[in-house]
Amino acid sequence: MRIIVAGAGEIGSHLAKMLSMEYHEITVISPDPESLEDLASDSDIVTVVGRPTSIETLVQAGTGSADLFIAVNPDSEQDINIVSAALAKKLGAKKVTARINNEEYQKNDNRIIFTDLGIDSLFYPEKIAATEIVNLLKQNNASEFMNYSHGKLQLIVYRLEECSPMVDRTVAELRERTQNLFRSVAISRDGKTIIPKSATRFKLGDVVYLVSKKEGMEQALSLSGKPKVSVRNLMILGGGRIGEMVARSMEKQAENIKLIELRPDRCAHLSEALDRTLVINGDGRNSDLLMQEGLKDMEAFVAVTSSSETNILSCVVAKRMGIPKVIAEVENFEYIKLAEEMGVDSVINKKLITAGKIFRFTLSNKVRSIKVLNGTDAVVLEFIVNTNSKITTGRLKELNFPEEAIIGGYVRGNESFIADSESTIRPYDQVVVFANPDAVDKVDKFFL
Repeated sequence: MRIIVAGAGEIGSHLAKMLSMEYHEITVISPDPESLEDLASDSDIVTVVGRPTSIETLVQAGTGSADLFIAVNPDSEQDINIVSAALAKKLGAKKVTARINNEEYQKNDNRIIFTDLGIDSLFYPEKIAATEIVNLLKQNNASEFMNYSHGKLQLIVYRLEECSPMVDRTVAELRERTQNLFRSVAISRDGKTIIPKSATRFKLGDVVYLVSKKEGMEQALSLSGKPKVSVRNLMILGGGRIGEMVARSMEKQAENIKLIELRPDRCAHLSEALDRTLVINGDGRNSDLLMQEGLKDMEAFVAVTSSSETNILSCVVAKRMGIPKVIAEVENFEYIKLAEEMGVDSVINKKLITAGKIFRFTLSNKVRSIKVLNGTDAVVLEFIVNTNSKITTGRLKELNFPEEAIIGGYVRGNESFIADSESTIRPYDQVVVFANPDAVDKVDKFFL
């Protein structure tokens, strides 16, 4: 595909590098020549210096022949993203998408306005991140959690604790015990991602990826060895948009929410915007302050400041105090593995979140959703099966499905199924697939 990325910030640069590795033809537009030089030196990417709202610049970048145009300038430049995406569509780009920072734009009634402008989709990384955090707080013994087909199937990710009954058992033994309610689709161990076979044995500290039926979710979560705790008391460090959205959502569930924010003007806004959250003006890097505000009494701690270092270290403090669930926003890729090794239960990264949303546009139109997972390069895809798809031509064991991928489960009508070698996929099924990066294109061809 010919893809143009407007914006060479953190998210734009990551997207460009990731998509170029998938052998797409990438052009990046930015008014900052230094950022473009860094991109061009590291990868096979064409760069164009200029404003993405300039028609001349867009024409120079070849926007008229682009298969995909991504407007992903920093969130402070939302208007530039919208204008450049609309112009790109008028110039001939087949699909366009834009980053926004306003929840109002994503309301159903308002989406029509952007459709009329030619913008195919809008993405709000901070909103997606907040939603993930809230889901993790509700399923707090998982490190990652995602619903498919309105909850008929779930992706559950967790690290095996000492008391987990899965430790030292094989995949086959797990399958016998669980009556086909869920399936292990991957194991992350020592920095490597393993697609498990029947004889694969789980080990202490493994990060396990499970696809579960709705009725098997509680049993699947219980096997982590980590008890589920109802989050009644929650402390949030960082009062930016993510912190505010998490607090607002959790006000419906938690009895006691404390939000710590350093900026006085932001505190004033939060105090007016939130109904049942106690807003505290203070420096969350001060562990004494956290203790004074009752950290030890919390069931969950969420750190979403602009500093990855602060988020990780404050979560470590919270974990040492015995807090059952700690979540950190970590934007530095090099720190993600470190954070997990230091005991942080869940890591949120906006670049990975955005990558999943954008990656979907590079695959067939049968891809309903895609999630790039933390701690591994692998992705989880949700397909809607075409009537002529190769995947429907026999039992899974007969199809020569890529070894670097595995089908976790599928939904047919109102019923969900966990896949095995004898399963047969039918047209219109919704199928959840775990795949290593090298296998994504191969998997996609099975669903064309």
